[in-house]
Amino acid sequence: MVHASPVPGPLAAVRLGTPTGRAVVAAATLGSGMTLLDGTVVNVALRAIGEDLDAGVRALQWTTNGYLLTLAALILLGGSLGDRFGRRRVFVVGTVLFAVASLLCGLAPDVWTLVAARALQGVGAALLAPGSLAMLQAAFRAEDRARAIGLWSGLGSIAAAVGPFVGGLLVDQLSWRWIFLVNLPLAAATVLLARHVPETRDAERARGADVPGAALATLALAATTYALVEVGSSASALAAVVGLVAGAAFVVAERRARQPMLPLGLFGDRTFSAANAMTLLVYAALGAVLFFLVLQLQTVAGWSALEAGLATLPITVCMLLLAARGGALATRIGPRVPLTAGPLVMAGGVLLLRAAGAETSYVRDVLPGLTVFGLGLALMVAPLTATVLAAAPDRHAGVASGVSNAVARAGTLLAVAALPPLVGLSGADYARPEVMDAGYDAALLACAGLLAAGAVVSWIGVRDVLAPPTLERGGPA
Repeated sequence: MVHASPVPGPLAAVRLGTPTGRAVVAAATLGSGMTLLDGTVVNVALRAIGEDLDAGVRALQWTTNGYLLTLAALILLGGSLGDRFGRRRVFVVGTVLFAVASLLCGLAPDVWTLVAARALQGVGAALLAPGSLAMLQAAFRAEDRARAIGLWSGLGSIAAAVGPFVGGLLVDQLSWRWIFLVNLPLAAATVLLARHVPETRDAERARGADVPGAALATLALAATTYALVEVGSSASALAAVVGLVAGAAFVVAERRARQPMLPLGLFGDRTFSAANAMTLLVYAALGAVLFFLVLQLQTVAGWSALEAGLATLPITVCMLLLAARGGALATRIGPRVPLTAGPLVMAGGVLLLRAAGAETSYVRDVLPGLTVFGLGLALMVAPLTATVLAAAPDRHAGVASGVSNAVARAGTLLAVAALPPLVGLSGADYARPEVMDAGYDAALLACAGLLAAGAVVSWIGVRDVLAPPTLERGGPA
């Protein structure tokens, strides 16, 4: 049996094929996969939750948004805490908190108790999600990191894909409560695996906490997220102003702090900034494509929710079979070509998906587009994650992962909130096939444009030779 031991410096030097290497990948994948599974199964169960708890549409929206709000607000703080106190330790704390919140969700007597428990789940996920990536980056030797991240991406995508099937099965055969209770054994297995993960932290970080920075970052992210999920309301405008003011104050505070939660010098590295800009564009398109496709297949083509969810399986198959190879390719030739070609291939798949309509044939109109889209995603996702982490000093692996996660979620939120009104969809238009069909076509054209823009950003901004910057080279912290 392999036992974890503290690492005196910021890095370990684990090999991918060893027992410890397998434990690191398994713990990171199972932990992050648990959060992905939870995100997809809840959507399938919303109708059953509403009927059982006598909940209205707004309450059901907050069953999803409550989780999203706390996750987005705290994910940067979660990455910083991992760097300071130990990535494995914070990862385990997040996993346990996620499990406790899942138990509370499963036992919730009313919908607003469920919303509160979902918000607590988001707190756990904010500690867990950046920790899963940071453990991979900090534990593995440099030559194995891209392959490890590729495995993590491919295996983790299974959780997102099986979510609609597992959710439908649990809701139909047992109860909606089991979509949360199933997290308990998964969390237990994650904690047991994490015992064998080497502990790593930022050994150069001084004691003490950047309390002003943490508070301002949390306020900025929470207010911005609230503005996005409540877009169109008067509260949304106020929240957006609060988010902008808090974000500006956060930048000022971090420039003045001796030990900032987010060293701003990270953004002085061209590759780090370009990779995060590309993440914003690509994940905006990814979230919007899946959002609009599932609605199109249900509203216009008349498919069931389960059929529409399972239709996206080709993406998962491509990720499972090819994501690790995408990481290995980037290791051999550098990340610039995969990060440019991947979004362009994805854009081609999006254009093919425009064929989905009232008389949709899965084999003719959906399968080709999703397969091409999945191939582009598999080519891009591991190199993108590895590039963001490699462009930052290794001792900041946690906060770099937090930035990447926050940017990806912001992209998805922004696209799902902004695209529907931009393409003429509002209110009950999602249930009107003729309006939905026209909005779907316009939305996919916009997504293809976002992906093409991401390719341009990668080609211009990403370097093939990645040398992690010092803060002095990256800019003032």
